[in-house]
Amino acid sequence: MTMTLDEQVDLLMSGAEYGDPDTREVMRRELRERLGEAHAAGRPLRVYCGYDPRKPDLHLGHTITMRKLRQFQELGHDVTFLIGTFTSLIGDPSDIDKARSQLTPEEVRENARTYAQQAFKILDPELTTVRYNDEWLETLDFADIIRLASNFTVQQFLQRENFANRIDAHQPIYLHEFFYALMQAYDAVAQEADVQVGGQDQLFNILVAGRKLQQGLGQRPMVAIIMGESLPGTDGVIKMSKSQGNHIPLLSEPWDMFGKVMSIPDHAMPIYHKLVLGWPPARLAAWQAELEAGALHPNAAKLGLAHAIVTIYHSPEAAEAARQRWDEVFRSRDGDGMPSDMPTEVLAAPERLIDLLRRLGMVESGKEAARLLEQGGVRLDGEVVAERDHVVVLARLPVVVQVGKRRFVRLIADKR
Repeated sequence: MTMTLDEQVDLLMSGAEYGDPDTREVMRRELRERLGEAHAAGRPLRVYCGYDPRKPDLHLGHTITMRKLRQFQELGHDVTFLIGTFTSLIGDPSDIDKARSQLTPEEVRENARTYAQQAFKILDPELTTVRYNDEWLETLDFADIIRLASNFTVQQFLQRENFANRIDAHQPIYLHEFFYALMQAYDAVAQEADVQVGGQDQLFNILVAGRKLQQGLGQRPMVAIIMGESLPGTDGVIKMSKSQGNHIPLLSEPWDMFGKVMSIPDHAMPIYHKLVLGWPPARLAAWQAELEAGALHPNAAKLGLAHAIVTIYHSPEAAEAARQRWDEVFRSRDGDGMPSDMPTEVLAAPERLIDLLRRLGMVESGKEAARLLEQGGVRLDGEVVAERDHVVVLARLPVVVQVGKRRFVRLIADKR
């Protein structure tokens, strides 16, 4: 069934938020005009969203903007998945209270290696153009930068909330941080973009910098689709972020992804159904009514959510295997709560537990290991170990190391 122009606008503006009803109305009106003109001219709109490879993995929070790109694809528009290989050298200062560390080109290239592959979990690879912004940003010389910068005032940048907060806190703002918005704005110019999609942290970069630079260089300002809601992390409160350690990577193994979804608080389930599964309001309301009436148990609801998410990013078979393993771990007949298929590792000499956890990949950092030890999240044969300097000795082997509820390793002694 063909959608009317107004129905297309309703779909593409769904979930968008600007903090100002007048701005929303302007964006809605401009989008309707663009769609109408594109249809009359027989050409698709040029739509993109940028993703900076500061880390090697995208996470579920990134899929909110990808789903919006997918809607544009399904309506026949040209979609570009832009990888910020040049902007990531600086790093976006939008949602942080201090300057980001600068990456090397080699680190950026390595981080970006699988970005497109991850994006194709949501986007149609046949309908997606993948580009890298060093293609045009690397060619700019100093005169070009001066010319681009002349379109903005220092006051415009200092009005950004995070910069204003840093001034109030007497924290430094480095000059190179101003260039991030300038470079991202030039992405829109280089692509002659009709529409850019982004999250709330991109409000200034897209709505102010991008549109203004396009206009200053003789282009028609693009439509900004700013997604209103952010996905909370596994804590259920703070926005999902790799720096917060509360993220669920798209590259997670099925079992790990399943377990991390199961760890989110019950109150966060509705927004996961809405933003990650894309449930419409009517379906979400019916689901919530079942929960409130007691017809659906929260644990069963969460199992369904975890199964659905693993199915999307892996396969139905992987989701079912993760579900069965979950049942085995938490509903085992002998009651010890330990899986029968846990990996086995050899210990050749006494080793500090905190170092052992890092070496076995059971934690991502020493900081995470220390935090888990302090919170009682590490066990040896079921006994909580809280001491940071605890040493695992050969005389105690074999022993089962457990981190959280889902990660197990059986340690045995080296028999040589």
